[in-house]
Amino acid sequence: MAEESDLEKTESATPKRLEKAREEGQVARSREFASFALLAAGFFGVLALSGSISGHLQSILRNAFTFNHDVVLDTRQTMIGAANASKEGMLAVLPVLAMTAFAALAAPMALGGWLITTKPLAPNFGRLNPISGLGKIFSIQGPIQLGMSVLKTLIVGGVAGWEIWSRKAEVLGLLTKPLGLALADAMHLIVVCCGMAIGGLFLVAAVDVPYQMWSYAKKLRMSKEEVKREHKESEGDPHVKGRIRAQQRAAARRRMMQAIPTADVIVTNPTHFAVALKYTDGEMRAPRVVAKGVNLVAARIRELGRENNVPLLEAPPLARALYHNVEINREIPGALYGAVAQVLAWVYQLKRYKEDGGIKPDDPTDLDVPKELDKGGVSDADADQEAAEALNDGNTDKGAAA
Repeated sequence: MAEESDLEKTESATPKRLEKAREEGQVARSREFASFALLAAGFFGVLALSGSISGHLQSILRNAFTFNHDVVLDTRQTMIGAANASKEGMLAVLPVLAMTAFAALAAPMALGGWLITTKPLAPNFGRLNPISGLGKIFSIQGPIQLGMSVLKTLIVGGVAGWEIWSRKAEVLGLLTKPLGLALADAMHLIVVCCGMAIGGLFLVAAVDVPYQMWSYAKKLRMSKEEVKREHKESEGDPHVKGRIRAQQRAAARRRMMQAIPTADVIVTNPTHFAVALKYTDGEMRAPRVVAKGVNLVAARIRELGRENNVPLLEAPPLARALYHNVEINREIPGALYGAVAQVLAWVYQLKRYKEDGGIKPDDPTDLDVPKELDKGGVSDADADQEAAEALNDGNTDKGAAA
């Protein structure tokens, strides 16, 4: 399939696309801004430390032009003098070098952040393709870069030239001044011209930085189809996710059904709701709901309960309260302790009756179920969800069997 044209790429780059670009070494950069930062750091560093630099240079010159007959004939003393001069020179320029090094690190961080990656160094034979190389030469980037270089030259050179031309009288006047005063005025003119040139470079950087940011964002733009594809890759195909959820529900439903034979009692509505309870003294703090369902699922719970001789109790308010307020494998709330305790007492009496005979216990009635926990019958949403899940369970089981 042909690569999508730039006209179709109308969407901003996603965070994933930006992160991938960074991993590949693609970040927004401005050479003009970096050049301005370096030159400005060097200029203002020399200007601020001019007194210290001047002192070190004077010391170097004084020691170099001081004649000492013994030192001249002693090679060891000569080497010591050279070492001292080198040390003075390093002390003179070291602060300025530190400032320029800081500017070299801070300039990229201010624009696109630091980036350390080896991917651009990996062999890429596609770069040797002459057709793509010609395409880059004749692309719009070439004229733009050329225009920026010409603009930089015109602005920086024009500002510095204009400053010198406007002070031509002062420059010519240096010839008539004493040497010391002429040198001081000459240094002042150099400082002013350099400052004006750096100001012109600042104007170039102020134009180049927004352009580079816009160009970088434009280069990483995506089409709507690419955004959708990336979203699918990140979030997953909805159809696949739906099937996974269906399989997870089916597995959970099977585990729930497998727990029914271990239940102590099944509380029913009697037709719409069914909730299976289990309590093990010494292992559980309170009885737990091991299975619950409505309509078709409730019917299946009752069926499994009968097959495994699990007592069934018709207690509509309690069944509804348990279904609506307790999740599977969770303990019942304290408000239902009294009602469930009556049910479990009935279960133990019924078990004793089946083992020892005697009088069959009556089913408990008038169970104490708070009205705020009894949320009524089956809602349409509950019924539809149970029916859909039951259908999905059947389809999943068939697919697994196939």
